[in-house]
Amino acid sequence: MLGVLLILVSCLLLASHDGLAKHLTQLYPVFLVIWARYLSQTVLMFALFTPRMGFGVLRTLRPKLQVCRGLSLVGVSLLFITGLSYIPLAEATAVIFLAPLMVTIASRMLGEQVSRIQWLAVGCGLIGVMIIVRPGGALFTPAILLPFGAALSFTVYQLITRRLSATDHPVTSNFITSLVGSVVMSVLVIFNWQTPTLHDALFMAGLGAMAMSGHLLLTNAFRFASAAALAPFTYSQIIFAGVVGMIGFGHTPDVGAMIGMAIIIASGLVMACVQGRQLWPRI
Repeated sequence: MLGVLLILVSCLLLASHDGLAKHLTQLYPVFLVIWARYLSQTVLMFALFTPRMGFGVLRTLRPKLQVCRGLSLVGVSLLFITGLSYIPLAEATAVIFLAPLMVTIASRMLGEQVSRIQWLAVGCGLIGVMIIVRPGGALFTPAILLPFGAALSFTVYQLITRRLSATDHPVTSNFITSLVGSVVMSVLVIFNWQTPTLHDALFMAGLGAMAMSGHLLLTNAFRFASAAALAPFTYSQIIFAGVVGMIGFGHTPDVGAMIGMAIIIASGLVMACVQGRQLWPRI
């Protein structure tokens, strides 16, 4: 029960993070908002973990892979948050949740076995996106490629994370990812600087706190329950994103969008169920 509660709070924080980022990018350049998010997260993680771990927080056996992981998450941030300027929050969140399905496709390309049910789930997930975007609909624009590109980048991020989990501490992976993001965005923000008000600067710092807290809660949730048991609850982020979108931006998904989101959620649940059964004999 505690694991479910932690993952629900995590999803609420991450959906709220995206909603706040969407609000701030209506006032400031995307590069500035993302830079502030990574910088504040890096500072918070340094203050929280270095007293206990020292510079061991930077100890990694795969530095190149860690840098690639960081760059892939920067890609997710840039594409997704830019996309929020054009796409409603709930619909964009649903599209990025294609990533677990895309991981299945990538896994097959890497030689892993994929069942027919998993392929069916992938196909249904793509159909769900097509229903959300449907030709003639308000979202049938080139802007939908931004969250779709974020989903592709997030797929790379997840695949690299899977590789690093065997060798590096999760705190190390998250800290280096945050550090890479800070360095990259510090270069890009120079050309897109706009001094924020103190009020908005605090909101930007809050993005880092929300992102760090959300990911830490997500990580700790798996201490109390299996990944297969918790996977269905990660899709609550789509629901929370819809609530944040309604409260913060006055947007309610239409019937077609809700059907598409429901299909994506169902596809993800089927995928989680299949993976859970595959892992069951090993437990």
